[in-house]
Amino acid sequence: MTGKKKYIKNKEEINWQEKVIQVKRVTKVVKGGKKLSFRAVIVVGNEKGQIGVGIGKASDVIGAVKKGINDAKKHIISIPLTKSYSIPHPIYGLSGAAKIILRPSATGSGVIAGGSTRIVLELAGIKNILAKQLGSNNTLNNAKAALNALNNLRTFQETANNRNISLESLYK
Repeated sequence: MTGKKKYIKNKEEINWQEKVIQVKRVTKVVKGGKKLSFRAVIVVGNEKGQIGVGIGKASDVIGAVKKGINDAKKHIISIPLTKSYSIPHPIYGLSGAAKIILRPSATGSGVIAGGSTRIVLELAGIKNILAKQLGSNNTLNNAKAALNALNNLRTFQETANNRNISLESLYK
């Protein structure tokens, strides 16, 4: 049997999803006039607790999206998820003027969030959460603020280890 070998990417890479949050036309004023380019904001996640946000700039949309995907894959973070696919504790996130509040929610309540925050949380694999954006409507900064908040999450075990106490005495 002499045929072409199919090289399959490792199984972990197949499950990654990419979503374009925003494609924006930006201009730069140069000596001869205005130079147009495109900026793409991309979110990459595997819905199992890993997420990344990336930015790509190019003279065409397709190039900007490809650069954004590569950038997002370079900046992937892992987040702790609870059994109910929520977050362990309430947390704030900041990026520029954008502030975001993330709170764990009851099972079955779904993702209650708006704009780019919703996309970031869904691709991270969070199914039950409350989120509120404060301060700014900027798509990129809100996505980065959500990523900042998720990056600062700690599990109860990590907190107990940092305080040098047992997990049981953390609840008392």
